[in-house]
Amino acid sequence: MNSALLIILFFLLIALYLGIQARRGKQMDLEQWTTGGRSFGTLFVFLLSAGEIYTTFTFLGGSGWAYGKGGPTLYILWYGALAYVISYWLLPAIWRFSNKHKLLSQSDFFIKKYDSPALGILVSIIGIVAMIPYLVLQLKGLGSIVSIASYGSISSTAAIWIGVIAITIYVTISGVHGTAWTSVMKDALVLVIVVILGIYFPLHYYGSFSNMFHSIDQAKPGFLALPNKGMSVYWFISTVILTALGFYTWPHSFGAVYTAKNEKVFRRNAVIFPLYQLILLFVFFAGFAAILTVKPALEGSDGDNALLVLSVQTFPHWFVGFIGAAGLLCALVPGSMLLMTASTMISKNLFKVFKPSASESQVASVAKYLVPVVSLIALYFTFNGGQTIVALLLMGYSMVTQFFPAIVFSFMKRNPISKAGAFAGILVGELVVAYVTVTNQTTGTLLPFMPQPIQDLNSGIVAMILNLVVTFVVSSFTKKVKENQIAA
Repeated sequence: MNSALLIILFFLLIALYLGIQARRGKQMDLEQWTTGGRSFGTLFVFLLSAGEIYTTFTFLGGSGWAYGKGGPTLYILWYGALAYVISYWLLPAIWRFSNKHKLLSQSDFFIKKYDSPALGILVSIIGIVAMIPYLVLQLKGLGSIVSIASYGSISSTAAIWIGVIAITIYVTISGVHGTAWTSVMKDALVLVIVVILGIYFPLHYYGSFSNMFHSIDQAKPGFLALPNKGMSVYWFISTVILTALGFYTWPHSFGAVYTAKNEKVFRRNAVIFPLYQLILLFVFFAGFAAILTVKPALEGSDGDNALLVLSVQTFPHWFVGFIGAAGLLCALVPGSMLLMTASTMISKNLFKVFKPSASESQVASVAKYLVPVVSLIALYFTFNGGQTIVALLLMGYSMVTQFFPAIVFSFMKRNPISKAGAFAGILVGELVVAYVTVTNQTTGTLLPFMPQPIQDLNSGIVAMILNLVVTFVVSSFTKKVKENQIAA
């Protein structure tokens, strides 16, 4: 067993210990398990939200895209910054409503806002379907990180199984408390590692940042800019908008809002997060540095491993162990939040609906029993999927972003959307996303007769436009019917 693997295992055991210890002194009913008793302050809410910034998507996907795609990678930096601006106003409103009605899941929000259990079921099913690819993304990343960083001492499959067993144990025992405690260690380690890599690689291999970009531009002209077609400026803008709107519509991000003890937490974090987001630049620098230094060149989804492959060829084993540990924690923290949220939604918003006589303690028990079940489902898709990390995430984003119109309009004094309109709009948006994903279509192949800027739009935006059209048409019709019934 080499020193790198020993260090990775050490951090895994520490994460497991912290995750289990987080339960101490707490009566773990469903509210405590899912929302932490609505008692988290600025730091814990910040760290739970930061889990969205530094996931395996960031660690591997961000650097992998810099390595394989070049200029379009910068969309990752932009969408987060835009999302934090939106959060300054959106999250306090969500928190006030959830705290008033003691909500436990995103589906509860839709049920209460639109007085529609059917809409709650639809949102639950879509949310779970969207979270599975996100969880698969974390597990795929975990396997790659541990396998490469341990120099092949442990296979990707074995690493994934060990990681899943660890998070299943502490999520079942401690719920969101376990996630919060492990996130403290994760963000501290990841920050240090990412900054070191982002500075060291360009200076070590190119002498300076400017030399690095100059060398890449000479070797691959135009690689660092947006292309005229495909991932053009129109793709960039539409993808930034799509992912920014979808940033807080993920069920687990929505659930993290419920953990805060007051709404001031979100305004403080909205001020800090855009600066924190800049740390992502160091991830990109590491990916760019690998372009001309990793031999032989990595092809296809192997490009996601660019940061790790360059690390292995550059640093001694013990330091690669710390890099692997940082990547491992990037998978465990968001993975645990996804597991807990999916289990809560299945128990609270599906099981409870079909068995209304179930008590609160039974619902809580079912949620905890479902954690290993959801883990096994995610494992199945992890070992039977082939898409690259960013592609998986973009599909999930396209799905959950379809919730955004119904969420935002629900805070208007006179909500123009009816529950039938919200249901129909979300359903149409999801059908478009599903069709585009299954058939591997783009806006360009769907609408080949349109001008190039339209063809380059992210297909998730097209789905949302159709979502809005259907939402307002159905809402207009159903509201008139209701008014006529009241008048009669």
